[in-house]
Amino acid sequence: MSNQSFNDWQPLVEKAKQASQNAYAPYSHFSVGAAAYTSTGKIIAGCNVENASFGLTVCAERNCIGHAVVNGEQKFTSMVIYTEQTKLTPPCGACRQVIAEFFESSAQVMAVNHLDQRKIWSVFELLPDAFTPQDLINKD
Repeated sequence: MSNQSFNDWQPLVEKAKQASQNAYAPYSHFSVGAAAYTSTGKIIAGCNVENASFGLTVCAERNCIGHAVVNGEQKFTSMVIYTEQTKLTPPCGACRQVIAEFFESSAQVMAVNHLDQRKIWSVFELLPDAFTPQDLINKD
C-alpha cells in the first residue's frame, strides 16, 4: 500500500483517533492512538498504557503491533499515529525498532493530529540500517 491515497489512510486515521480516546495516560496526559493495516487487509489498533513505574509504559505503536500478533497477524503495510498535539508526533526509538521488525523498510508510517496535519515517513527513513531478523540469519 505504498503511496496510499487520502481515502486509503482515512480508515486508519479514524481507528487511531478512536484508540487514542482509550489511552491510559494519567501521568503524562499524552494520549496516543495507533492503527495499522495488516498484510491481510485488517485494521488493528492500540493505545498507550502508562504505569506508575514510568519505564513500564507501553506505547500505542507497540500495543497495536502486539495486539495484531496475538490475533495471528505478523506483517503490516502501513501505520497511523494519532495525537492531539499541535506538533506531529513520530514514533519513539523503541517503537521504531519494533516497527522495523514487522514492516518492510518501504512501508509508510503517518503521524496525524487533531488539526488533520499529516506527515509520512518510510520505515527506512524512521530507522535507517535497522537491526532486523535478516541480520540474525546472515552469519558471514
